[in-house]
Amino acid sequence: MSNDVNSKGESLEHGRPIVFRNGIVITMDNQHRVLKNSDVLVVDGVIKEIGPNLSAPEGALSIDATGGIIMPGMIDTHRHMWQTAMRGYGADWSLSQYFVWYYLQHGKDFRPEDIYSGNLLSEIEAIDAGVTTSVDWSHGLSSTDHADAAVDALEAVPGRFILGYGNIQAAPWEWSVSKEFKDFYSRRFGAKNDMLGFQVAFDVLGDPSFPEKPAFDMAKELGVSVTTHAGVYGVNGDESIRLMHENDCMGSDTVFVHCSSLSEDSYHRIAASGGSASVSTESEQSAGQGYPSSWILRQYDIPISLSQDTTVWWSADFFTAMRATAGADRSRQHFESQLKGEQVVNLDVRCEEVIHWATRGGAKALGLEDKIGSIEVGKRADIVLVKNDNSPVMFPIINPYGHVVMQAQRADVDTVVIDGNIVKHEHKLVGIDLAAARSKTEKTVSFLADTIGEAAWVDGMNPELTERQVNENPYKYVNE
Repeated sequence: MSNDVNSKGESLEHGRPIVFRNGIVITMDNQHRVLKNSDVLVVDGVIKEIGPNLSAPEGALSIDATGGIIMPGMIDTHRHMWQTAMRGYGADWSLSQYFVWYYLQHGKDFRPEDIYSGNLLSEIEAIDAGVTTSVDWSHGLSSTDHADAAVDALEAVPGRFILGYGNIQAAPWEWSVSKEFKDFYSRRFGAKNDMLGFQVAFDVLGDPSFPEKPAFDMAKELGVSVTTHAGVYGVNGDESIRLMHENDCMGSDTVFVHCSSLSEDSYHRIAASGGSASVSTESEQSAGQGYPSSWILRQYDIPISLSQDTTVWWSADFFTAMRATAGADRSRQHFESQLKGEQVVNLDVRCEEVIHWATRGGAKALGLEDKIGSIEVGKRADIVLVKNDNSPVMFPIINPYGHVVMQAQRADVDTVVIDGNIVKHEHKLVGIDLAAARSKTEKTVSFLADTIGEAAWVDGMNPELTERQVNENPYKYVNE
């Protein structure tokens, strides 16, 4: 429970009723209503009422949203949180360099406490940017001790998280059926709740024998979904999709990450299965998985959510993710039209749809659409107030959708409420020990730098790869 107070000396303790007053509400409900000069009342973690001049219970915290936008919390469906302590280290990497460094060389050096520090920092920065639900695509879990550390971190911050359990240091058909893995799941996830969910995270190689089948079977046995990278140029593609589809290993709860380099047949298979795609535009346009995929996914009506991937390269600002996705999609539309000698008259993707992908699209992908993703009466209160009276960028607000996608940024996030509890207010994190997170992060960086060695640490930021390393299959599940 937080003992923080705001600038007026009002308590921000968890469980207190909250009412947002006089804001522009982007509901993202079925009608995508935008309500001006409206209030949102939160009681017992639930959105109780939406409308002007609402009555609030005695003792409710009143938040002035005048001049701001009240929107659903954003949802990130694919973020390698454990890598966050390495922020910016690989800013100039190619995808091959990333694979060699993490998969074949140094991913094995991460201790449980390094997984913890990366997760902790990632969770905090997600909340700070208005991301209220994050999938921790945690493929650095080389032991269940590492997995415990990941969950310990997820439980240390009052956000909504899903652990995507993965291990790039071993084959998924081995670790997913081990006694240790089953015991871990039973111990940490036996009692399911809305604040901490579980997925199985691994990739399919395209081996005709389909050795990944036992991992899919285990996910079905546990009643959890699978999240998998797909359509990564030169790594996994159409054969992986075919094997999954023909072996009945695709479903409406399967999340395919990237989907940038696939054939028409593969997109049809994904669409037929009802699965969804997590688009990481900053990643796809820089690392080379293929052209950012929202444009092609729309051609096949494949549901879309958004994600950041990893801060080893890119930012963790979801406003940047939305802006980059809108820009890449529109660029592709112009390019395709100009190849035909045609001129684009109307843009296919509007900011309204991009916000849908960032909120309700993520909720649907994670099976949480009945609980979060929109501001509707009866849903859990995951709410973000975008407001900054000290910024010239926050006025005038003429087009609320366009303002969120094209103008706003992390610094404009005034208040974040998750499950009815305030975790950021007046631009300051609430109940978060940032100094402790900094200390843990610094220890991880020091440990890794010392373990790898000074010369290799410096060279690793811009490594020269051998021909063998470039051609090596990073998913072979063995180290050099």
